[in-house]
Amino acid sequence: MYNYWLIIKQWFQQTFSTPLLSVGGEEISILWVLKALILLILVSILARGTKRFLKNYLLVALRINEGTREVIGTLSSLSLGTLGYIIVLQGLGLDLASFAVVVGGLGVGIGFGLQEITKNLVSGLTLLGESKLKVGDLIEFQGHLGYIQEISLRSTVIKTFKGSQLVIPNTDLTSLPVENWNYENCHGRIEISIGVAYNSDLLLVTELLLESAFLEQEVLTYPSPQVVFIEYGDNALIFELWVWVANIERRQSIKSSLNFIIEYKFRQGGISIPFPQRELWLKNTESFPSNNFHEVSNKQSSSNHITLKDSLKSFPCFKHLNELELRKLIEVGSRHYLKKEEIFINRGEYGSHFCIVLSGQMQAIYETTKVSRLLFTFNQGEYFGELPLLLEVPYPTTMIASEDTHLFLLAKECFQNLLNQYPYLAKEIASELAKRQETLEEYRNSLQEMGLIDDESLQNPVVWIRQRLSDIFSF
Repeated sequence: MYNYWLIIKQWFQQTFSTPLLSVGGEEISILWVLKALILLILVSILARGTKRFLKNYLLVALRINEGTREVIGTLSSLSLGTLGYIIVLQGLGLDLASFAVVVGGLGVGIGFGLQEITKNLVSGLTLLGESKLKVGDLIEFQGHLGYIQEISLRSTVIKTFKGSQLVIPNTDLTSLPVENWNYENCHGRIEISIGVAYNSDLLLVTELLLESAFLEQEVLTYPSPQVVFIEYGDNALIFELWVWVANIERRQSIKSSLNFIIEYKFRQGGISIPFPQRELWLKNTESFPSNNFHEVSNKQSSSNHITLKDSLKSFPCFKHLNELELRKLIEVGSRHYLKKEEIFINRGEYGSHFCIVLSGQMQAIYETTKVSRLLFTFNQGEYFGELPLLLEVPYPTTMIASEDTHLFLLAKECFQNLLNQYPYLAKEIASELAKRQETLEEYRNSLQEMGLIDDESLQNPVVWIRQRLSDIFSF
């Protein structure tokens, strides 16, 4: 057995230690290559770890901005890696000076074949050194808008607003025009073009456009919005509304909001937005079938379809909202459909939405190990979920659809923002809650069982709820 292991040991020594070739005065063997690979890998790991430590910890603690952190981390990693490779190779006995001429000669030949890579490396060092483009900058490059996520020696990664990563060779960024939106800050101008009829009151048009600009919360007051009369178009007088915003990356959503506001203000002010019209002449109309388009339109108009806007408008808490405010409400809300006998939420679970019954019916069932009874129902136009949501307590009942039901949901943050923006809504909800004595009694009993309220709060739950709403919204 001893001889067997001795033979294996000798075989390994001969196989791994036998010189394969001589380079720079050093005999190269398989064992030498393995040592070199392991040490070079360790140096690479150390260099990358140093970059991450500097970028994510040390330089963050020193409050150095993100772009500078990327530059320092990349250059430190490159320097440490290069120095480490040289030390490893020389430590293993390889004389680098002895074949420097050979490497130089090969470098000339390789350079012609790797010109693009070399250009990208030089461009990467240029980007890192000049800091004209930094990690975190919002840039627009060839129609792509996004934030610089990483600058490496060969390429730059852009995080687009579509959620994808765009990898751009550094040569393109240094040789082609790049629009840096936050070279100094993220402020930018949004331009909205709109045409009005030739017989419009131009002073009123200007007034309505400026009013629309100031209705959008993200539009800056300085520089102030401007209305520019561009030209006499074929079918309309062309105006442009110029507004400045603090976060130009949100320009699409801001522009959309402004378009909604402008359309609403023009409609209220009687300003028409013309469109190209064509005249169509029909001959031999007698051959057309009798069931014409008027009959179809009459059938369509006779339908009793109720829109979400109409449903919310009829809701008492939202009856004072205008069309613009209703649009924001519809945008932040979500729809939820329940089949008959489908459970929306179980007793003891925490809710995350304020719920409005658009159609159908919801039942609140109080269930324990001994009792299961129907407490109350919520019909079309009624709401529920405000108590668990605002008081941050679990549902005391199980909410189940007694028939096919359509709900409109507002998440907690959206609901609180809505009440903060329109304090009268909070007052109306508090007044409505005061009328639900039976509901409050059940909440009181359930919360007492769960140990979520004390004896003093039990004496007057209505006062407790109003105080809780007052603490949240300060009204």
